[in-house]
Amino acid sequence: MAERICGICSDAHTTCYTQAIEDLLGIEAPPRAKYIRVIIAELERIHSHSLWLGIAAHEIGFDTLFMYLWRDRETVMDMLEFISGNRVHYAMNTIGGVRRDIPSEMTPKIKDGLDFLEKRIKYYIKTISSDRTIQKRTVDVGILKPKDAIELCAVGPTLRASGVKNDVRRDDPYAAYDEIPFNVVTHDGCDVFARIIVRCEEMLESINMIRYALDHMPAGMLRVRVPMAVEPNEAVSRVEAPRGELIHYARSNGTARPERYKVRSPTLANIPALCKMLMGQHVADIPIVLAGIDPCFACMDRLALIDVNTGRKKILDFNSLRENIRRMRGNCP
Repeated sequence: MAERICGICSDAHTTCYTQAIEDLLGIEAPPRAKYIRVIIAELERIHSHSLWLGIAAHEIGFDTLFMYLWRDRETVMDMLEFISGNRVHYAMNTIGGVRRDIPSEMTPKIKDGLDFLEKRIKYYIKTISSDRTIQKRTVDVGILKPKDAIELCAVGPTLRASGVKNDVRRDDPYAAYDEIPFNVVTHDGCDVFARIIVRCEEMLESINMIRYALDHMPAGMLRVRVPMAVEPNEAVSRVEAPRGELIHYARSNGTARPERYKVRSPTLANIPALCKMLMGQHVADIPIVLAGIDPCFACMDRLALIDVNTGRKKILDFNSLRENIRRMRGNCP
């Protein structure tokens, strides 16, 4: 279920989920599993950013660039399928480690894909930096000053494009990020153009990180055995999803089912900053400013049920929720 919160960030959600449960259990994934988690996470980041860049091009009417980017995006999707067997929901993570290995025989093919993507991304950075259409539609559009970005708790590329060097991978390392060298990409443009450049340069960083992880992969097992029941406890897990800081909160009660589980997605965190960016903008700029935070509306779905008699919110389990929906529909099936 955690993997299906978001199609593009499916690995980020499962990484955050498994880390939370591992924390509750007091266990740690093996070193090799941690490196594999980083490789899949960074491939997903390239996938997410390239998809987003194509959408951004489409929003400003540059559909040729959109088609080029989505064509090249197939390369990273093929790499993820080569490793996991799946193009979107990779099902790589499990509590206690990972389900599949990345043997050395796979490395040459993965590196070939990385070489191709690196060349194409550098070409796109050159194109974006010189094309007058892109410049006119993105420079000084959707301004978010560093002070506002911090006060409004922006996350991810949205925050880093306002010049704030904040990244969970560096600030609160997880998996193998404390062993793999990388640069936190920032830009001081504070506009949509800066958000484009940050994501492009992050893809290049991801490529370097994957190469390092492949070359320094530790030997050993992929996962450890875990008990089914989880002693009463609570845990907070954070990862740097492609869109920014993702938070999962878990509370256990001694059974195999959680007492409480809460997800705070990056899109939800960036909505206050988006409202600030939209102030004073032309109506024609709204689509690209909105796209600038890379929104995932599935990630931020929320449902609140209010008791009409007391005016209070009601917290229901799934069975109660289903019965309430049936009553609202007039007992229709």
